[in-house]
Amino acid sequence: MDRFILTRRVAILGIIANVVLLSLKLTIGFISRSQAMIADGFNSAGDVFASVLTYAGNKIASRPEDHDHPYGHGKAEYIFSMIISFSLFLVAYKIFRSSLDSIINRQAFVISFFLVATAVITIITKLSLFIYTRKAGQLTENLLILANSEDHRNDVFITSSTLIGITFGYFKIYWVDGIIGIGISLWIAYSGLKIFISCYRVLMDTDIDKVLKADVIKAIESIEGVDHVDDVTAKPIGVTFIIIVKLSVVGDMTVNEGHSIAAKVEQELKGFKNVSDVIVHVNPT
Repeated sequence: MDRFILTRRVAILGIIANVVLLSLKLTIGFISRSQAMIADGFNSAGDVFASVLTYAGNKIASRPEDHDHPYGHGKAEYIFSMIISFSLFLVAYKIFRSSLDSIINRQAFVISFFLVATAVITIITKLSLFIYTRKAGQLTENLLILANSEDHRNDVFITSSTLIGITFGYFKIYWVDGIIGIGISLWIAYSGLKIFISCYRVLMDTDIDKVLKADVIKAIESIEGVDHVDDVTAKPIGVTFIIIVKLSVVGDMTVNEGHSIAAKVEQELKGFKNVSDVIVHVNPT
């Protein structure tokens, strides 16, 4: 299946599931005054926002190249993922402040079957979404899907922690609920930081990793006529990247011969995964 069609499906599924869970968690959380469940509900609000951004970012990224964007719109995927990371930081701050207030003011909450049922439903739903989106993300290598997948996985741990807080509340140990709310906020902030770093690397045109670079150089040096590889760099353009090669050949080689070697280098490197284009500059030794 096309990666953009699959991403759109993941986004729509995430929007629907998270809206339902958001409504359920906040309703039960405010009725029972459980800070952990309220925190979990705000986390779902962030999930809805993330799913909407996933849909929008994927829609832009799927557009083909045009006059103003000769290499396509692939970086939109990373721009929208970075916005998601900022939203996670904001949600984390809100949850942290609310949970800290509940500990200081010693707020109790009402234990009910609905609190437990909401937590169990959330865990089952999010675990199913994690398995589905994880496979989709690995298949397409789409950061938007992988960010959603990680978010679903986080929610499984977060809601499990909420369930633990509810259990302690049954034994009148209410402060654990606030502590878990703080833990949730820190986990969300950490997830946002990971997404931010991944986006930053692409948007700031970070070079390819050393292992791949070594493989590229080895492939170039294996081509007959290449005297020396002067430099290899890469420019990310979304999930794909352009490789820029500077190499040396024998100085008295004809233009045609030099061009032939450059063409062989280009053909060889385009066989590497996610390489969209290769630019070769030939220098005389």
